[in-house]
Amino acid sequence: MRRNVLPGLRLSLGVTLLYVSLIVVLPLAALVFKAASLGPTDYWQIVSSSRAVASYRVTVFTALAATVFNLFFGLALAWALVRYRFPGRRIVDAMVDLPFALPTAVAGISLTALFTTNGFFGSILSNFGVKVAYTPLGIMIAMCFTSLPFIVRTVQPVLEDLDPSLEEAAQSLGGSDWAIFRKVILPLLTPALLAGVSLSFARCLGEFGAIIFIAGNQPMSTEITALLIFIRLEEYDYQAAAAIASVLLFAAFLMLGITNWLQARALRYTLRT
Repeated sequence: MRRNVLPGLRLSLGVTLLYVSLIVVLPLAALVFKAASLGPTDYWQIVSSSRAVASYRVTVFTALAATVFNLFFGLALAWALVRYRFPGRRIVDAMVDLPFALPTAVAGISLTALFTTNGFFGSILSNFGVKVAYTPLGIMIAMCFTSLPFIVRTVQPVLEDLDPSLEEAAQSLGGSDWAIFRKVILPLLTPALLAGVSLSFARCLGEFGAIIFIAGNQPMSTEITALLIFIRLEEYDYQAAAAIASVLLFAAFLMLGITNWLQARALRYTLRT
């Protein structure tokens, strides 16, 4: 009798494909179909309007800035949690997951209360002429807060599984700390870093609840694309909302493709070395 290596593979695969079709493929197909119902001229007029382009600019630039900040800060935080033992380490480790558990609207209200001119941090920064709330800087801070765990949680397990003998061998050959990190540790972390960066950037692009309170939502200045889509939905202009959302969908697929290509190159380099 023929025996399957994985019993129940057909059933589990069928359930998985059904779930993915209903939860992921069907909504995306409905979005594309709704946007495609517009003619090419109308579609281009909507997605290239000055207000839409301004929202793309605000969203992409703040998302990039937040992702770059999280790349360095998240790597440093994961490094500290894995390589050092200090008082309150478990508390810090647990607080990394706070953005996952905290409703984004609550995070947005809390950040707004802290960074307004009469808030705890905002009052201090205002003395130096720095305004955070209702500016692109506030949007970036909200994005940093909600997307930081993606980088920390993707890098942390890889750091924990690194073979210490590799670093010891590099030290015995006279390598400096920076050379060991750059030539030994960083290549092994690159696939995880790329995965964390892509997840962080995608979360920043689609973030809504944590941003609308601190952004000020001024068209052409601090209005993000997700809010513009929400406004079009409130106006019952579903085709315009779908058209603008399709731009974010295309950006997400483009980011996914670039990330997978970079990860494949990084893995080939790691396997060769």
